[in-house]
Amino acid sequence: MAKKKATKKKAAKKTAKKKEMLLVGSKTKEALKGKGFNVSSDTLDALNEAVYRLVADAQMRCEANGRKTIRPYDV
Repeated sequence: MAKKKATKKKAAKKTAKKKEMLLVGSKTKEALKGKGFNVSSDTLDALNEAVYRLVADAQMRCEANGRKTIRPYDV
């Protein structure tokens, strides 16, 4: 029996690696809802991406200054 070929959509899902969540979802939602805001289902993913960008920027700033220790002012 011949195997089915994976469609492009399925192949893309397999190769796309989801980044580890750096935020605590319940605490983040609680903080947003505490101010009277609703939280959509993809909000945490967007905030997680923003945190990854902050981390990458801090790493680049630290390296540009010839250090290996990330300081608060790198963020």
